[in-house]
Amino acid sequence: MPEKACKTCKRLVKGNVCPICKSSDLTRSWKGTLMVINPDSELAKEAGLTSPGKFAIKIK
Repeated sequence: MPEKACKTCKRLVKGNVCPICKSSDLTRSWKGTLMVINPDSELAKEAGLTSPGKFAIKIK
């Protein structure tokens, strides 16, 4: 099953509901991947991400 991106929090998920924000507003149309290991990093702060995980960079 291809990963979908949550339109609310940009997290990449498998399934039909985002496990973090509980949104079902998902899309298969996304580009780029950002892996956040340390949410205190400059890159995570610049992207506005506050939790570790796999995120889409651009959502259509």
